[in-house]
Amino acid sequence: MNSIQFPNASRSFDESKNRVCFWGYDNTIEVSFYVGVEALQRIRKGIGSAESEILAAFDAIVDNIHQVATKVYANNSRRQGRYSCILNAEDF
Repeated sequence: MNSIQFPNASRSFDESKNRVCFWGYDNTIEVSFYVGVEALQRIRKGIGSAESEILAAFDAIVDNIHQVATKVYANNSRRQGRYSCILNAEDF
């Protein structure tokens, strides 16, 4: 059974797609994860649209995001050959 780990605390805001990008690792395979601002706003009411506010909201709930990312990754039956997962608001 594959398991995803999140040893890298790096994350970045992709303004063009209005989402935060972060990375996990399944053994030696890097997996890109994306969580939209709308998902963050669903959990952290009142955050604005400034990059600093969005990243602060992400950092405040990073453990919850990693739990959801682990679940989405495990349930993603189409991940063969694809190393990215998008976390949607309804995933939270």
